[in-house]
Amino acid sequence: MAKYYIGTAGWSYKDWVGSFYPKNQSAKFDWLEFYSGYFNCVEVNSTYYAYLSPKVAEGWVRKTEDKEDFSFAVKLHQDFTHNKKFGADQIKAMKASLDALDKAGRLGVILIQFPYSFGFNGASLEYIGRLAELFENYNKVVEVRHSSWINKDAEEAFKQNNMTFCIVDQPKIGASLPFSPIVTSDRIYVRFHGRNKEGWINSINSYGKTQSPEQANERYRYLYSPGELNGFKQIIETLRNDVKEIYIIMNNHPGGNAIANAFELIHFLEEKIKVKIPETTLAAYPRLKAISLN
Repeated sequence: MAKYYIGTAGWSYKDWVGSFYPKNQSAKFDWLEFYSGYFNCVEVNSTYYAYLSPKVAEGWVRKTEDKEDFSFAVKLHQDFTHNKKFGADQIKAMKASLDALDKAGRLGVILIQFPYSFGFNGASLEYIGRLAELFENYNKVVEVRHSSWINKDAEEAFKQNNMTFCIVDQPKIGASLPFSPIVTSDRIYVRFHGRNKEGWINSINSYGKTQSPEQANERYRYLYSPGELNGFKQIIETLRNDVKEIYIIMNNHPGGNAIANAFELIHFLEEKIKVKIPETTLAAYPRLKAISLN
């Protein structure tokens, strides 16, 4: 049976104070240390925007050192996926932070996320193959967002390059990728972006315009219902015997919704166990009291 790694996309959100992190924090309080007391993985998104010093990654390792099975999923820098302009310096910088986590046994996967515009064709397959070769020593997850990738040729290419096809849930707009449980390696990686269709359309219409972080993230504001999560649970469970690891990442982070839904998925997928949930989250999401150890 595959091991579940359930967590969120990022952990450093000010609007989680009061809904996850306590309002009153001491000078020594650390968000990652607190987070790792409740979840066994996290997706690092800051590496998409900046090349981080290995010392930063080593700091993450120290903060989670007492959590034996805690795993980091690290997003590849946008130079490799969106800009497609990189050289030896960028490759070296990216690998430096990855290796700091890998050396400590904390690197689960690298996430190679492409935009909606990256459709399926021969050139795209060739480019993915190039990245697979550059980062051959790491477990690779590739997220594409265009439905043209749902075909046997793409599936076979992923298998040949030992890459995991990222399963996504997001609003159905245009030719966006549907929730497709495709297995191409010995692990599954699922990202939940929420179903805020109006917010997603507004984001598309605002492309290229200056936006605040809050405006840019508004499309992810969505709280999955227990019924929706139970439906995903039934699909995910059918795949558990086909792989060794299943990563589930909640990206519907505004307000702390990702935290609440992650706790619910732990409950649904881990045989209905009661879940350790902080009082701040129970107060913000009263429905979680039914699954809480408290």
